Amino acid sequence: MLQVDFVTPDIVRVQYTKEAKFVGNGTDVCVPRNQERVRFSHRKEAQHFWLKSDSLIVKIDIRTGAISYFDTNGSALLREDAMIPRVGTKVFTERVTYDEASKRVEKTANGDIEVKTVLTRDTVGASWKYKMNFRWMPSEALYGLGSHMEDYMNLKGKELYLCQHNLKAMVPVINSTAGYGLLFDAGCSMLFRDTEEVGYVELEAAKQIDYYFMKGKTMDAVIANYRLLTGKSPMMPLYLFGYIQSKERYVSSDDLINTLKLFRQKQIPVDMIVQDWNYWPDGQWGRMSMNPTFYPDKKKLADEIHAMNAKLMISIWPNAVNSPQTDDFKQKGLLFNGTTVYDAFNPLGRDLYWNYANKEFFSNGFDAWWCDSSEPLDADWKFMDASYGPDSHERRWKLNTEILSDALGAERSQLYSLYHAMGIYENQRATNASKRVVNLTRSSYAGQQRFSTITWNGDTHATWKSFAQMIPAGLNFMATGCPYWSIDIGAFFVKKGPQWFWKGDYDKGVDDMGYRELYTRMFQFGAFLPVFRSHGTDTPREVWRFGKPGEPFYDSLISMLHLRYRMLPYIYSLAGKVYCESYTMTRALSFDFSSDAGVADLKDEFMFGPSFLVAPVTNPMYFTTNSTPLENADKSRRVYLPLGADWIDFWTGTALKGGQWVKADATIDKIPLFVRQGAIIPMGPVMQYTSEKKDGEWEIRIYPGADGSFTVYEDEGDNYKYEQGSCSTYRLDWNDKQNTLTVSDRNGTFPGMPTSRKLRLVKVGKGSGVGIIETAKEQCIEYNGRKLAVKL
Repeated sequence: MLQVDFVTPDIVRVQYTKEAKFVGNGTDVCVPRNQERVRFSHRKEAQHFWLKSDSLIVKIDIRTGAISYFDTNGSALLREDAMIPRVGTKVFTERVTYDEASKRVEKTANGDIEVKTVLTRDTVGASWKYKMNFRWMPSEALYGLGSHMEDYMNLKGKELYLCQHNLKAMVPVINSTAGYGLLFDAGCSMLFRDTEEVGYVELEAAKQIDYYFMKGKTMDAVIANYRLLTGKSPMMPLYLFGYIQSKERYVSSDDLINTLKLFRQKQIPVDMIVQDWNYWPDGQWGRMSMNPTFYPDKKKLADEIHAMNAKLMISIWPNAVNSPQTDDFKQKGLLFNGTTVYDAFNPLGRDLYWNYANKEFFSNGFDAWWCDSSEPLDADWKFMDASYGPDSHERRWKLNTEILSDALGAERSQLYSLYHAMGIYENQRATNASKRVVNLTRSSYAGQQRFSTITWNGDTHATWKSFAQMIPAGLNFMATGCPYWSIDIGAFFVKKGPQWFWKGDYDKGVDDMGYRELYTRMFQFGAFLPVFRSHGTDTPREVWRFGKPGEPFYDSLISMLHLRYRMLPYIYSLAGKVYCESYTMTRALSFDFSSDAGVADLKDEFMFGPSFLVAPVTNPMYFTTNSTPLENADKSRRVYLPLGADWIDFWTGTALKGGQWVKADATIDKIPLFVRQGAIIPMGPVMQYTSEKKDGEWEIRIYPGADGSFTVYEDEGDNYKYEQGSCSTYRLDWNDKQNTLTVSDRNGTFPGMPTSRKLRLVKVGKGSGVGIIETAKEQCIEYNGRKLAVKL
């Protein structure tokens, strides 16, 4: 059976089953919605059905069921394969029985795990493996499907194994430059393959095919339709857009507090510090209980951190070993078969998990969650054979599909993080809505953005190659519609270890100048991600570990921190745009320049909001390993400036035409950075924390050469009153010919809103309005919420 429905004039839902009726895949990926009637016309020909809405034409082949999608001008957007559009093969599902007498605890790099020997595998039912065959448009580029290790930007012609893994975050969404997106609503592992004439997406175990075709004139419009289906991305708190200090690990309350004191004494900006694992009592892995020997007073710890105008994030795990917490879940029947992982699919499991988290942390003033290991099981943390490595994609997919299917069921094997995040979000909001939910998590899924999650790319290793691969991984993840993504700046594993994943190049850690250079370049990249955080093992991560004032690596880190905090008015306005307009903050170049074929597979450049073109440096220029100097290395990199805009060098003010490659200065004190002409960028003062100077003077940088506009968004910075309109916006409009900036009336208000603000207007040019340092006073105006126009 095949069923085709218009959800909106732009969105079509396709369902197909080999069974007698449609039963759905039970994923909770999409939010509940009222099924409104959509006006469309239809006609039947000898071999086709035609359906036409105000926006979309759908053609269905009566003989094969193949579907083709067209815009209202008749231009093809996407076609299923005409002869074999989809194939279904019955597969059997199993229930695993374990030998309880074999129970033992094994130590891995991911912590203690409880292991049991499999006694039997019994067939208990059936499911379907479905393959959907597509014929992509020749000129389109495809993005999305999550954050993966395979080093792909444009997914055309590629093969991608989709599952949850420490180094993979699966989101089954494709975003195309041809003007559409696809959302696959199933909870199993999947395979994307486009290595032959016909590309396909394969669902490994599903009750039915259930996918959404989402028309969008732009990639942003596709994401707006995706979030219409799966939920808006809430406002993150203001502090989250500052700097987050983490490492593996701070060992006590005193360690956390003294580290934060050093940040304040050295006047190094920071907004949050993180307590990683092993805070629990010895031998009780994953228990949500702080060892009183090292953390004697949890509330006092949070209060002291708050007194220094910072926030506290805590690492929590979905499993606990050898603890009363595990016994409690087990007695209530809320553990998955044969595991110590709590049942996040069950509302009772989510509520009980929250009770532990709330009692130990949230009720004591802790601010944010780090939901680590949210896969929640991983098959290859142990020692693998010599043939296994970072490129063992198919083996990794098979191993992790099996371990997750055994525990969660094949049809729901990839969904755990979605429900885990749901429990944290819904329970925290029900407990106290004055603090916005923040959940840093290692896995993701379609729809998870509505639960205030940030996904990071897992426990990477410190090499230049690994760093370069992170950029397209993140851009593809954010192209799915999940806007918040991050990395462990410096990579998690710095040294070389015996396991396949522990393959860093820097056995001397921060004492190796080669590592300091890599860390600095990753830090520069991280400053232009939605969430800016350092983390990792093997070596310290605090800024002062990388030198002292006057030394190039240290000075560069401080400069990037200052730039990040100066950009806060711009960044927080982008966060408002994410919530209000379904925007994507850090974005592949094809979001803004889809008609320029030169950007389709460009892996190492991206846009940060509508204005900044960022080109990270992904090769060493100063040192190799063991502090060995690189002699006569070029300190520049080639940067492509996309066609469709002209550009201004952020560091020099030099104007450049789009559609060309340029050689950009890339000394260690700067990241190649360009601003499109017509951009308006509000910049605040340097601050030690994000809320330090709420009514501070702003510098408004105007990049001439084209007309432009920017909308400023402000609110209280925390709580959920913005959902009821407690926020303000106003527009900045630049008329290039008239050399005039117009500031609109302010719309809206909120408690504590600055009623007036000094705005220092700077027209950028050579030597004016360049770099990080505040520009000397030029034209200064007092904005009090009333419209005004200023000629520069």
